[in-house]
Amino acid sequence: MDDRHPALARLDALVGRWTVRPRVEGLGAGWSEFAWVEEGRFLRQVSDADPLPETAPAAWRENNPLPTTGMIGLDDATGGFTMLYADRRGVHRVYQMAFDGRVWTVWREAPGFGQRFTGTLSDDGRTIDGQWEISRDGETWDVDFAITYTREG
Repeated sequence: MDDRHPALARLDALVGRWTVRPRVEGLGAGWSEFAWVEEGRFLRQVSDADPLPETAPAAWRENNPLPTTGMIGLDDATGGFTMLYADRRGVHRVYQMAFDGRVWTVWREAPGFGQRFTGTLSDDGRTIDGQWEISRDGETWDVDFAITYTREG
């Protein structure tokens, strides 16, 4: 992995296991793990959590996507990333992604259901504070939920 593209090297800051806490009343923590695969050509993200408690909002219990898997790859011509996403509901999505070593953005512009995430890595590399937003019309964005990643270990 020593001769890899510099954009891929920036993703090393994400590698490892994280406790994930969505800031949604009634939801507990989950986890997310980032690991290099295919000799460092792709970064895989796997996320899961314990079963949702009965106190979780009904919409979350009915639409719980966990576990999820994402495969992040680089377009070396543009320096941009693409993430292929799949979850237990059978949902498959393609997201664009950027990470400059501090700010992590993920977005998807799909008719009727756009999504975007922005998270900021702390100076010590131990937390990422962010939020997911949704858009039904491609113009108006609403906060879906805030989320914090905390590095384990």
